[in-house]
Parts: sequence; structure tokens; C-alpha cells
Amino acid sequence: MSLSAFSARLFPTMRSQAMTRFAAPSTTFARFYATRKFTEEHEWIEVENGVATVGITNHAQEALGEIVYVEPAQLADVAKGDTIGSVESVKAASDIYAPVSGTVIEVNELLQSEPGLLNSNAEDDGWLCKIKVSSEDEINNLLSKEDYINFCEESH
Repeated sequence: MSLSAFSARLFPTMRSQAMTRFAAPSTTFARFYATRKFTEEHEWIEVENGVATVGITNHAQEALGEIVYVEPAQLADVAKGDTIGSVESVKAASDIYAPVSGTVIEVNELLQSEPGLLNSNAEDDGWLCKIKVSSEDEINNLLSKEDYINFCEESH
């Protein structure tokens, strides 16, 4: 008897459960993947396991120009639409709004000493804060990447 036949005979349930779990993604399995959404106020969020990482979009940082100061969010409860910080550039200042309700659990301290990180890497290392999401329904109301691109094109 081959080793694979032996293991299939010895562990038939485990093998079939593993094959079922990984053969086709389910909503439970997909929930572990990050989901990136966008707002009409030019913020992005990436939600993973109930925590949303929040930042400004490349479109926003390009419109602002050289960013010189970032006012960080406070570790506190926030409601969708609340002002959670601001970004100042040589051109203008812009408030940052909470894209979802929840609790701010972390801020990107690196932006205090390197605000230009928002210009060089706004949609990755230049994240602003992390929010423990209180309502997953609010995430569904945000824009997909395609919808955000269309919104930006229509706004000009």
C-alpha cells in the first residue's frame, strides 16, 4: 500500500475537510483577506480581521502637493465622518475624516518625523491610523477601487 493511500485511509475525514476548505473560498475564509475601499473624501481603508488601516489616497497627496505636517488621530472612539486628524502641505490644509465608526487603536508615529512619507508612499507605509471597526455594514457603503477612479474622473 502506498503512503498516500495509507494516509487517506487513516485520515479520510481530515483530508476531505482540508480539501473542502481550500478548494473553494468561502465567505469565512475570504474574511481573512484584506479589503481596500475608498471614500469620496479621498481616504482609503484596508480592513483585515475587523481592523481598518486608514490613509489618504495618491490622488489626495498629489492634489495637496508637498506635505509638511500631519496632525495624528487621537486614540478614542470615532463615528463615521468625524474629523480624526489633518494634513498640511505647502498649498493647503485638509481634514481627515473617519471612513467608518469604531475605536482608533493605533497611529502611525513615523509621520510625525517624516510627513513626506505621505507623498512618497501614501497608500502603503504612509497610513495614518488603525480603527477597530464597530459596524461592518459601513464598509459595504464605501467605494470600490473602480468606483473611486470613476468618482475622481467625474470630479474634474
